[in-house]
Amino acid sequence: MGSEGPAPSVVTVHVTGFKKFHGVPDNPTETIAQKLIEYVEEKGLPKGMVLGSCNVLDTAGHGAVEPLYQTLQSAIFNKGSGFSNSGKIIWLHLGVNSGATQFAIESQAVNEATFRCPDEMGWKPQKVQIIPTDGEISKIRQTSLPVDKISAALKEKEYDVMKSDDAGRFVCNYVYYHSLWFAEQNGTISLFVHVPLFSIIDEKTQMQFVASLLERNALPLSMVVHPFSIGAHWVNPEYAQ
Repeated sequence: MGSEGPAPSVVTVHVTGFKKFHGVPDNPTETIAQKLIEYVEEKGLPKGMVLGSCNVLDTAGHGAVEPLYQTLQSAIFNKGSGFSNSGKIIWLHLGVNSGATQFAIESQAVNEATFRCPDEMGWKPQKVQIIPTDGEISKIRQTSLPVDKISAALKEKEYDVMKSDDAGRFVCNYVYYHSLWFAEQNGTISLFVHVPLFSIIDEKTQMQFVASLLERNALPLSMVVHPFSIGAHWVNPEYAQ
């Protein structure tokens, strides 16, 4: 019998949401992250895509960094996962914008932490570099996914969605910047999406939106080229010398 050739690489998507924070006692992204695995098991995912994990982070800067990096590292170094590290890995981070009326696909993050209020661990930085070794507070990191195409495709599915180039300066931007830095070091892919409160867009629609987003992310990956190889560059950059 002839060879069928190498098996296609698997795209593994890992999702994070956030817990409550000041003014938002019920964070919709916590609910989405907790229910997403069961939801996609019922609805199914495109062939070649796997939902690897769903985790909920504290809505805190320093408090989120260690568990964030542990979670990011597990996508690469978890030998018990059963998936090949040669496949593509996407990190999809979900955060809530309590003043929003639509979904926002975030194209970039800025190396600046200026929190409008203390985070859940009492930290309120002002004009602080998120990763000091990565440049000034004006330094921008962008996702390698085609945000314009993803946003347009989701609009075609009649979701109220926009492309955004401003993820704020609070914990969402803080986590996104770390994730984009990690993505460059390790050849993974990172994307952040802001969602409204459930009182604005109901839970059912938001679950459907995230499932549709996963479907769209499977398609643009062939256009993503990473000059980086997966390696053990997982040291927290805040403590790198």
